[in-house]
Amino acid sequence: MRGIDQLVNVEDPAWPALQGIVGASPVPVQVLPRDIDEGRRCLLQMQVSAGSVLGALALNTGGLLVDNGWVRVFGGGSVADGRLPSLAQVNRFPTDFDPGWHPATGLVVGHDIFGGVFALNGGDPAAAGRPGAPGQMTYFAPDALEWEAMEMGHSGWVSWLLSGRLETFYDGMRWPGWREEIAAVAVQQGLSVYPFLWSAEAQADLAATSRRPVPMCEVLGVAADFARQMGPSDPGFLGDV
Repeated sequence: MRGIDQLVNVEDPAWPALQGIVGASPVPVQVLPRDIDEGRRCLLQMQVSAGSVLGALALNTGGLLVDNGWVRVFGGGSVADGRLPSLAQVNRFPTDFDPGWHPATGLVVGHDIFGGVFALNGGDPAAAGRPGAPGQMTYFAPDALEWEAMEMGHSGWVSWLLSGRLETFYDGMRWPGWREEIAAVAVQQGLSVYPFLWSAEAQADLAATSRRPVPMCEVLGVAADFARQMGPSDPGFLGDV
């Protein structure tokens, strides 16, 4: 077990390089102000250092809002009004450091506007009902109601998010005026869509659906309920927001 000083004070911190990637991103990225105590709590429980992208985000940011907030990347929690929860809060870390605790099904590291969930696989993804290899990213697709392997690690995922390739990833899920519409959605909210995203109507023409901001916990809860009823399996834990 490493102490917090070992995790924070590293010879090659990842934050300067990550700042450069954020600054060069072709998509809008908002870096939320950090909560230093919460960030250090995240590092200690995860046992990752500031030399990793995951640790750099936890220690130096309150999270990232990518592409006008379409994707929310969790960090150390934001001290600003309209708080984005920290990695510790989203994943229900113990209040005090517990060396025996780890996320049962994987670490939730991001959500998108529709309740899509980005998670980092743990040591035995198959046992948790997740695709992909240990330590790789997976995505719970709210239009398919199942997890999909992303075949990249966390640092690669962050670089991918900031590369401008989200337009391709979300092909068919954006509509004319979407940027202006989601600008009015608070960071604690997602978009409720009716007919539902997995319906033939929504997949044929998302612009014709009815969309409204609701608490993200509601968006996640509806998707999880339908996944249990209609999907291939129970999606498990989707994050606490």
